[in-house]
Amino acid sequence: MSDERAVQEVLARYVRATDRRDGAAQGALFTDDAEVRIHVRTGPGTYEPVGEPLIGGAGVRFAVEQFMPPHPEGGTGHHVTSDHLIEVDGERAHLSAQFVVFETLPEHVVRPIESGYYDTDLRRVGGEWKISRHDVLNDFLPAGLRS
Repeated sequence: MSDERAVQEVLARYVRATDRRDGAAQGALFTDDAEVRIHVRTGPGTYEPVGEPLIGGAGVRFAVEQFMPPHPEGGTGHHVTSDHLIEVDGERAHLSAQFVVFETLPEHVVRPIESGYYDTDLRRVGGEWKISRHDVLNDFLPAGLRS
C-alpha cells in the first residue's frame, strides 16, 4: 500500500470509530503527544478555537467515551469525507479533507448535522501512521458543543 493510501486509511478508520462512538479504536490512531483542536468558522477563512485541546490518544478516547452524545434510539451517524489532499515527506504526512456528518433516524430521515474540514498531521510510529495533530474546522458549532 502506498504511503498516501495508508494516510487516507487512517482518516477512514477515524471517521468509522467516531460513527461507532468507539473511543478505544479512535484513540489508538493518535500519538501519545497528539493535539486535537476543535474550531468554529467565524468568517471567510477564519476560525476560533472551541474549548481546550485534547492531548494524546488517551485524551481522545476519554472525550469520545465521556462527551460525545449517543446516537438516538435506532439511529446512527455517518461521516462522508472527500477531496483528500495528502502530502508525504519521509516519516511525516499532512492530510486535508472535507467532511459532512449525517444523522440517520429510524423514520427514514437522513440529515446533515456537521460539516467542515479536517486538517491533520501524521507521523510514522513503529511502521504505522499515527495522527500527531488534528484540527477540526467546523462550518458551524455542532449541537454537541453548544452550551
